[in-house]
Amino acid sequence: MFESGLLKGKSIIVTGGGTGLGKSMATRFAELGADLVITSRRQNVIDETAEALRQYGRKVLAVACDVAKEADIQNLVRQTEHEIGPLDMFCSNAGIGFGEPDLITSASNAQWQTSWEVHVMAHVYAARAALPGMIARGSGYFLQTVSAAGLLNQIGDAAYSTTKHAAMGFAEALAITHGDDGIK
Repeated sequence: MFESGLLKGKSIIVTGGGTGLGKSMATRFAELGADLVITSRRQNVIDETAEALRQYGRKVLAVACDVAKEADIQNLVRQTEHEIGPLDMFCSNAGIGFGEPDLITSASNAQWQTSWEVHVMAHVYAARAALPGMIARGSGYFLQTVSAAGLLNQIGDAAYSTTKHAAMGFAEALAITHGDDGIK
């Protein structure tokens, strides 16, 4: 994905960075020399991951953050820029799935809303918080974990698949609109 040295000294936020794919990405970024801020709603999980990532000799912060809350994302970007420096990449990885044991309509309204907030609005909030600084510097990256469900429907969780499709649409709009601003 990235050449050795390409991320040396770059600052990266990874939401959902305490476990799974987010932890794997954060580990690879640290191996390649990036300074990291990893987030989760569960502080104990990211504290453990951050401690493990410090072996690579880079700055690693563990910040509790609910990506469904715009104020949390704004604070996350401010804290990153204050403690690490200008944000080079915002990796929106946090995700949630509920499944539908019965009918395609069995997910509750609350589950649909949570899926919308985590899979779509969190990307919007990240762009609102980080895009102005990135444009001012003429460079920046948004890495958005959308899942294959953003391209092909995932049977058994319509809320997940539908919101992942919407996340893909937002990612494309972001790339089209701000590519000439140095945003990738």
